[in-house]
Amino acid sequence: MNLRPYLFPLGLLLLGLSFLLNLSLGSVWIPFGEVIEGLVTGNWGKASWEQIILNYRFPKALVAILAGSALSLSGLQMQTFFRNPLAGPFVLGISSGAGLGVAILILAGTVLGFSLSSIHSWSIALAGILGAGMVLSMVSLVAWKVKDSMTLLIVGLMFGSAVSAVISVLSFFSGAEALKLYTVWSMGSLGALGWSQVGILSILLLVGIIPVFTSIKSYNALLLGENYAQSMGIHTGKMRWIMILSTGILAGSVTAFCGPIAFIGIAVPHLARMIWKTSDHRVLFPGSVLVGAILLLLCDAVGQLPGYASTLPINAVTSLVGAPIVISLILKRNLSRDF
Repeated sequence: MNLRPYLFPLGLLLLGLSFLLNLSLGSVWIPFGEVIEGLVTGNWGKASWEQIILNYRFPKALVAILAGSALSLSGLQMQTFFRNPLAGPFVLGISSGAGLGVAILILAGTVLGFSLSSIHSWSIALAGILGAGMVLSMVSLVAWKVKDSMTLLIVGLMFGSAVSAVISVLSFFSGAEALKLYTVWSMGSLGALGWSQVGILSILLLVGIIPVFTSIKSYNALLLGENYAQSMGIHTGKMRWIMILSTGILAGSVTAFCGPIAFIGIAVPHLARMIWKTSDHRVLFPGSVLVGAILLLLCDAVGQLPGYASTLPINAVTSLVGAPIVISLILKRNLSRDF
């Protein structure tokens, strides 16, 4: 039986179930039926359930969907651009730039005498966006001068290494409290955003997604090389800018608001290729969005620790849960056929 026509409907069903599971799990278990009734009718069995769902779990679940979709799209673009199965949204050093912005705010700020109590989630997100934008500007300048994609990949990795070195120096001179705050941020979190921050993140990600779907037909040609794409009438220089800017906005925004989230950007495009058994980006882009959203929702549900008030760092959960699954799948498939 050919299940391919039913994969997207099944994926949407699984997305809905994962969303409900995410809303139900936590330090307080809320039954599925109560969650659905409360969301549909506004009648909650307990007043505390309404506060928990609407003020914490619902925005957190939306952030998981947004972040999983954005990182998956970023990873797919970078794997297509560099024709490398190991490429991901972090290869250009843009997420490291977001980390540098936060490190300057938290670590360098305390060295200069700023109080940690004055640092809040908005300032951390803004610092991350500025840091990602700075590195994105430098990468864009290099992309304008360098025409070879592999050279750009190496330069991006060097940017990331240099930024990591600066963060290490700042960590060495910072105090224990500031270092702990930065370490907690670097573990990743989906639950630190309020509704206003979710709105800003949504707008930024929409800006990053629009160029992808307006140029979706050009990605298939790029898999066969830039020379082939040019022979098909595709402006490869323009596509390079679209990919870099889109990936920078998507990955940089997610990192700025949620911290670094590993595994999703590299693994989900491979999972989408295996599920749909195609390299057609008209299928892979929506497929990666769907798989990325489901996977991050499930990883967040795993990290809820039912009965406990705390949650596991999402960065750790995504790697621990996802890496063994993807390794087992990749061993069954020759990735070189897709690149």
